[in-house]
Amino acid sequence: MGDTGLAYEVKHVSFAYEHTHPVLKDVSLCIPSGSWVSLVGPNGCGKSTLAKLLGGLLAANDGAIFIEGTELARETASYIRPRIGMVFQNPDNQFIGATVEEDIAFGLEGRCIPREEMVNRVRTYADKLQIGHLLSKHPSELSGGQKQRVAVASILAMEPGIVIFDEASSMLDEKARGELLGILQGMRESGQYTLVSITHDAEEIMASDRAIVLLDGTVAADLTPEELFRDEGLLGSCRLIAPYRIRLQLELEKRGIRASSPQGSGEVKDELWPFILSM
Repeated sequence: MGDTGLAYEVKHVSFAYEHTHPVLKDVSLCIPSGSWVSLVGPNGCGKSTLAKLLGGLLAANDGAIFIEGTELARETASYIRPRIGMVFQNPDNQFIGATVEEDIAFGLEGRCIPREEMVNRVRTYADKLQIGHLLSKHPSELSGGQKQRVAVASILAMEPGIVIFDEASSMLDEKARGELLGILQGMRESGQYTLVSITHDAEEIMASDRAIVLLDGTVAADLTPEELFRDEGLLGSCRLIAPYRIRLQLELEKRGIRASSPQGSGEVKDELWPFILSM
């Protein structure tokens, strides 16, 4: 089957680690190539399991997963998997090499990339992730944010078309989360990647194109991030809190107050400041 313009087409997929305890039940969804989708939901809803299925690390019990038009199966896995990269929540678990340079090069060596190209890719992606000055460092010398940058560089050096971030910001401090968000935004703007984020981070969700909500192993909603954060029922089910600007806008709307000027300048009216400062 040829390319359909979809990075993923998931058809009626079910999965269970034990047959008596299904984790995913009849999941169907589509992810267009070049888009950025957030997978959200409470702990235990099946997000990370779905990420592993999308990454080819697990095989579905029922249903089918098509990746860029080709069904993921035993005979196609060796062709498909190199097109997918995965970044996990704990970057320490992804380190292989004794230095940052060795770590970025490890996956390339496994794919028998010629040395000249390998050296060029290591330098190129280290520079893109602003870690070129860290290439000789041991992983233990890095901050959490730097480690996650190295993990991302290691994946991007293998030049996948699809990158899955499985709770990649959950162990980072606020500064490092902001840096990772900037990396994700840059990747989306480059037009080279399809991004799938499994996340609880409201700002990360807001920056994506769509949010797919998993509840109890099924797709409960597929909507824009703003629609998600305006749905109090879904937010409660997902254990999410809307970003401050959305909460402010909703409170203003409840009081019949327009949040921006009539000209659409986005400037806050003088009469709103006492209300804003009281929040």
